[in-house]
Amino acid sequence: MGGHHAASGAAAWVAIASTGPYTLGWYPLDATGILIGGMATAGTALVCDWDHRHSTVANALPPLSNLIAVGIENASGGHRQGTHSVLGAAFFVLLATLAGQFQLQTQWGLLSVGAGLLCMFMINIAAKALKLFPKAGFISNWIFALTMAGLVTWFAPDQWTWLPVSMLTGVLVHIVGDLITTNGVPLLWPLVIRPPKVLRRLPLLRQVWRPNGALSLPLLGRAGSKREWLLLIPVSAYAMVGLCVAGWAIARTHWTSVAAAAEAWTRIWF
Repeated sequence: MGGHHAASGAAAWVAIASTGPYTLGWYPLDATGILIGGMATAGTALVCDWDHRHSTVANALPPLSNLIAVGIENASGGHRQGTHSVLGAAFFVLLATLAGQFQLQTQWGLLSVGAGLLCMFMINIAAKALKLFPKAGFISNWIFALTMAGLVTWFAPDQWTWLPVSMLTGVLVHIVGDLITTNGVPLLWPLVIRPPKVLRRLPLLRQVWRPNGALSLPLLGRAGSKREWLLLIPVSAYAMVGLCVAGWAIARTHWTSVAAAAEAWTRIWF
């Protein structure tokens, strides 16, 4: 399910970017990188479904996102095809890498325009999937997206350094999530290897190696099953706690800076 993909992406980012207890710390970042990256990765964990013109991603920022979805759907062979493969993952990571390189030097400093625009899509996609603004319409979606793009562009000029990692994390989480459901994923697309008819009669092998060539380890059963919901409750809680801790650290740091500046001005004038 879309919201579960987003929550899994955010949780994975907290695990690899944080260095606190119960985290992996594979790609350590400061609190800002954890918070913004977590929101972005919640969105990158949904980009694989941009191959469906009626998906959450496709309806995130209409009509632009709808047009992109139609193009990806045609290029990838339809839903759960090219975008859910190793080749699709490589394409999305390359896209994030190129976006991160698009920067502008202005009188206000270096602005990470490409990262800002990409994060605009990713964070808005995550917000829509998680139903953070259930009554938001067309205009509200664009206002929120452009606001986030401006914040990322202005306050995070080094965003591109972790953006490809965020994209890779989200895409891998999505593919693994679909892999452990009944339908599976075509990991080797466009190479499709279907099992011989003799092997299709074996119940266990038929579940792992689907007749259409997709691979599956159906630990969760069908998408949206009770097992999926039971798994995502602790995963969502883990992501929320990690992002809240990062947000609190950012707020505390800024408050300390403001308090120090106020104290300095007080000494100067009084």
